[in-house]
Amino acid sequence: MTASSGAERVRSLGVETTGIEIIGESERTASPKDLFWPWFAANVSVFGISYAAFVLGFGISFWQAALVTVLGIVISFLLCGIIAIAGKRGSAPTMILSRAPFGVTGQKLPGVISWLVSIGWETFLSIMAVLATATVFERLGWSSGTTVKIIAAAVVAAMIVLASVAGYHIIMKMQSYLTWITGIVTILFVIIAAKEIDWGTVSAIPSGPWQAVVGALVMLMTGFGLGWINIAADWSRYQHRNASGSAIVFWNTFGGAIAPVLLVLFGLLLAGSNEEVRNGIGADPIGSLAQVLPTWFLVPFLIAVILSLVSGAVLGIYSSGLTLLSLGVKIPRPAAALIDGVILTLGTIWVVFFAKNFLGPFQSFLITLGVPLAAWAGIMIADIALRRRDYDDNALFDSRGVYGSVDWISIGTMIVMSILGWGLVVNNFAADASWNNWQGFLLEPLGLGTFVDDPAGAYWEGNWPYANLGVLLALAGSFLITYLLRRPKVRDQEMARGYAGYGPGAAADGGATAYGPRA
Repeated sequence: MTASSGAERVRSLGVETTGIEIIGESERTASPKDLFWPWFAANVSVFGISYAAFVLGFGISFWQAALVTVLGIVISFLLCGIIAIAGKRGSAPTMILSRAPFGVTGQKLPGVISWLVSIGWETFLSIMAVLATATVFERLGWSSGTTVKIIAAAVVAAMIVLASVAGYHIIMKMQSYLTWITGIVTILFVIIAAKEIDWGTVSAIPSGPWQAVVGALVMLMTGFGLGWINIAADWSRYQHRNASGSAIVFWNTFGGAIAPVLLVLFGLLLAGSNEEVRNGIGADPIGSLAQVLPTWFLVPFLIAVILSLVSGAVLGIYSSGLTLLSLGVKIPRPAAALIDGVILTLGTIWVVFFAKNFLGPFQSFLITLGVPLAAWAGIMIADIALRRRDYDDNALFDSRGVYGSVDWISIGTMIVMSILGWGLVVNNFAADASWNNWQGFLLEPLGLGTFVDDPAGAYWEGNWPYANLGVLLALAGSFLITYLLRRPKVRDQEMARGYAGYGPGAAADGGATAYGPRA
């Protein structure tokens, strides 16, 4: 059987064989409203309710928490929507389009960060699904030991890997069904749990300092939209080139933000009323919510939880496979998704069955990666804002093209802003991940806080440390630097593509060059 006939057979089964190459014109049939389904399905999860406990953990009132919930979640998904415009302009995965500001070779730096973040967060979602299963089984009086966890880990991993390997078209269909299933069960959860709300208790929660409000805002931004931003264009690359950019931004933002906003707001009421739920979420974010449910609803609740967490993990593993290919790994896209799925499975098994103290250090590691990811996002958004034309398809794959091999302005900006950003964030798991307590090194010199190395548990003293200003600095600083310093270079790139051939083999007849078509 030839390679082409083998690929046709795979496609006939519904499996996407397209990898990091440019999507063909005939396949760009999606409309902006189609973006609603994957983003909504991946974020309509009761896990969003658990975030409320983390928000209130900053010591702020319900009204302060409600304000930052709306602002943080909507703004973060709005930034995803802007990145999604690049998918429409270039019809390629996010990390391939990122070669425009970083260079074809230079892109490997943010590519590695993106791959680690995607693998990490999707492993975390898988772990939450397994732990939730064990907790619900325990509530039902069923076995909740090792056997249950093994079966849960196998089922969750299989669902994630199979959907990720199948690819874009099957995932889009799957997400449209999961949206209804998880949405209906989540609404029922809200109705049932509403009886636990005590407005008097919630309204009595005292206000906190505005620095704590900023910290909660940053946490919500990183936990929701910024956690997806490195894959935002992966789902818009099938959009028609004539699709409205504003419509893409809207449906991306609306689909991603509407469910988390409503769920976190409800979670603030629930966690603010029930101290047992609020305190238990830190150890088992999903299972703690089951405490307020009647026995008959536990099985539907568990199914919805698993499906919603799997839905989010599928998007991440699918995109992490594309990122792996963008780093130069020469394998088919389904194989790349399979490799990342195996890594996710092994990580889940290790954490659930063997690691005695891993969850805290694991989350600390992911939060650390959030700073350079924010720096990358600022650079990418600025580059999108500067460009007036579609990307040069061929130049995205050739270091001799207009985007070059390495853009040292972008590389330098990302490194410098990441270092400054790390200096203004703190390790939220100082006791469990003491190796990461080097963060926040600018806080004491700037008089913003004091590190207390208490043998009983290290912590930061003051209002500013937990504001995590480093994430905002990395995002905003990278955007401004890129927008100002790279404007001439972006103009030159678009002029080179529009008015002259470039590189060896440029056409002399006004036709296509060796690396891309001329206008």
